[in-house]
Amino acid sequence: MKVGIVGASGYSGEVLVKLLLNHPQVELSAVTSRTHAGKNLGSVIPSVRGADHGLKFVDSDAPALAKSDIGLFFLALPHGAAAIYARALVAAGKRVIDLSADFRISELATYQKYYGEHHAPELLASARFVLPELTPVNWKTEAKLVAAPGCYPTSILIPLVPLLKAGVVARDHIVVNSFSGVSGAGRKLDEAYLFVERAESAKAYGLVKHRHLAEIEEQLTLHTGGGKVVIQFNPHLAPMRRGIATTITVPAAPGATIEALYDAWRGAFSESPFVQLLPAGETPDTAHVVGTNRIDISAVHDPRTGNFVLTSAEDNLVKGASGQAVQIMNLWFGFPETAGLV
Repeated sequence: MKVGIVGASGYSGEVLVKLLLNHPQVELSAVTSRTHAGKNLGSVIPSVRGADHGLKFVDSDAPALAKSDIGLFFLALPHGAAAIYARALVAAGKRVIDLSADFRISELATYQKYYGEHHAPELLASARFVLPELTPVNWKTEAKLVAAPGCYPTSILIPLVPLLKAGVVARDHIVVNSFSGVSGAGRKLDEAYLFVERAESAKAYGLVKHRHLAEIEEQLTLHTGGGKVVIQFNPHLAPMRRGIATTITVPAAPGATIEALYDAWRGAFSESPFVQLLPAGETPDTAHVVGTNRIDISAVHDPRTGNFVLTSAEDNLVKGASGQAVQIMNLWFGFPETAGLV
């Protein structure tokens, strides 16, 4: 099957290139970049030299891509830009997996509150948000346009949703602290993300109204019912290139035990190859998941406060972006879920 990547020169695009070049069931047939159009793929992404099959970057021309014989496109573009390409490609009958935020939020007003103008609002109703471990499988027959979850939301939704659904934890007073590597901001020139600014330094940012908050709360509410779930989300920049470490403090439901919590996780993830449950008290480490599509999760109970403390770790560019998009493709087209992934 032929696939293409629109926006292949960014961090997520580069990871997608590497994953798809090595995927046993697909042929990477187009990589686009307005900046690098005409250049050999290996000259822009040196790590794939000798394995790039002579591919060259082409201009990001939506009408031309829509006329190609490529059946599936990944959009590794900033929010706002992705919607324009999705409109043209979906209209031409292509399947699309979007790594931006353009189709993660179902309500137009909510999107506008966090991101501004939407450039293809007519597609919101038909787009499907897919987190493979949690989304009901009917999306595979219904969708033409899939929104891959954000990196922070993945690190939060996977450990928290099964516990809310099982009634093991309370729906109120949920506090989330997440630490992200600086690659999460994308490949851009910004003083705040220079090495000399971030090395030996960690800081909170985006408090109260981080853009991913809308996606997180909408999905928590949709998956669990019973009224809107509201969380306190505190994201931080950490002095590392890749990875997300998340800690979630949530009140235990009356009588809930750590054994009941792990039973809920085992029930939810028994057939999820990329979710690794660590023993209670063994906290996940980003160093152990970087380069993989895995998310490691664990929990402890604090009898003094009556809270459960959940922890997770993932690679923000793999399970939090490109690897998850490939996982979605595998499920969508009937490939082994783990194909091309580790």
